[in-house]
Amino acid sequence: MAERENRRGRGRDREEAPEFADRLVAINRVSKTVKGGKRFGFAALVVVGDQKGRVGFGKGKAKEVPEAIRKATEQAKRQMIRVQLREGRTLHHDIEGRHGAGKVVMRTAPEGTGIIAGGPMRAVFEMLGVKDVVSKSLGSQNPYNMIRATINGLQKEQSPRSVAARRGKKVADILPKREEAPAAAEAEA
Repeated sequence: MAERENRRGRGRDREEAPEFADRLVAINRVSKTVKGGKRFGFAALVVVGDQKGRVGFGKGKAKEVPEAIRKATEQAKRQMIRVQLREGRTLHHDIEGRHGAGKVVMRTAPEGTGIIAGGPMRAVFEMLGVKDVVSKSLGSQNPYNMIRATINGLQKEQSPRSVAARRGKKVADILPKREEAPAAAEAEA
């Protein structure tokens, strides 16, 4: 029996690396009334990320809190997505995400802005590795829906490189032209 478990779990040990950080977003206690009294169960919502552009969320249910958190963390690691970040600190463009009644708006921000986001959205951005973002949650206040809407929006994000590759152009052709301020000042003088 031990040999079979070792064979089955061998690949997972290599895959699961300690570089992932996790954040507990919500714990919900539910009770079931039975003949002898009440039985309690717990549901945990966890966000996991490597803080370098990968993030995922998971939910787990169990009779004990630590077991629910463990299940949620495992599910989050299996459901990770990769998000392209500009300069490794912010989003490439403004995004809207939706899930059910939850709607979130995420906007790029200049350096030094920080993470301006509420509750569950903040956890997603911190685990993703975003340093500057302005976001607003509209509609549902349910943490599950807020996280799903945030992930939905992040999946829609496209880097200039991916857009250029899809359209068969160069990245310089996609990005807007910036006029150099010092060059304009020299031309006037």
